[in-house]
Amino acid sequence: MIVYDLSCDNAHRFEIWFRSSGDFADQRERGLVSCPECGSQAVAKAPMAPAVFAKGNTLTTTGKTESRGDTGLEGGKLPEKVRAAMAALAKVQRETIKDSTWVGKDFAAQSREMHYGERDEKLIHGRATKEEALDLIEEGIGIAPLLVPVVPPEEAN
Repeated sequence: MIVYDLSCDNAHRFEIWFRSSGDFADQRERGLVSCPECGSQAVAKAPMAPAVFAKGNTLTTTGKTESRGDTGLEGGKLPEKVRAAMAALAKVQRETIKDSTWVGKDFAAQSREMHYGERDEKLIHGRATKEEALDLIEEGIGIAPLLVPVVPPEEAN
């Protein structure tokens, strides 16, 4: 996973995690990356400052890293509760989609075909552009985003 600091054409800054730099480029080209504040899809990588820690965040004589003040981070790690919550979310999603079929870019078309009775209903997951997802919702087709990135079968090791 890689995190990018991004900014939109309205100067809103935000960060997003991607599987790789190629994944960022692919998602941006497909219109899947947008500003969470204004929805603009004119998004680019923002300059990133290197991680330089203040004196109070250096190793102590005991070899332990001191707290980073009010950030809630110890030694640069996510708090245990956050890590546990993310792991629980990933587990629930894994359990939810284990009996689901990956349909890739055909997600919108297959969802629509099942909704209108042109195809047998089954659990599927795949990729859809923002516009495709909005169209499905407007048609009353029940969909939900996956909150944890899923590696397509053809890209898995």
